[in-house]
Amino acid sequence: MKADKTKVKRQIAIAKGQLEGISKMIDEDAYCIEISNQLLATIALLKRVNNIVVSAHLQHCVRSAGSGEELEEKLKEIEMTLERMSH
Repeated sequence: MKADKTKVKRQIAIAKGQLEGISKMIDEDAYCIEISNQLLATIALLKRVNNIVVSAHLQHCVRSAGSGEELEEKLKEIEMTLERMSH
């Protein structure tokens, strides 16, 4: 992975903490909307982290693919990833 590993791991740790907090909220029968808000915040964080990873992939892996078959493969990967990200 070419993304800033320290930054990505720190963000993943934050998301993990958020999920643990959400689990505790569920155990404590917290208000549904509060749980939903925390879920949405965690999803947003994970989307931002994914953007960092995909951006690094574009900057390093796709750029270094050169041309021809390898480049076409990398571009197809990105297309599929972008489609999954849009759902």
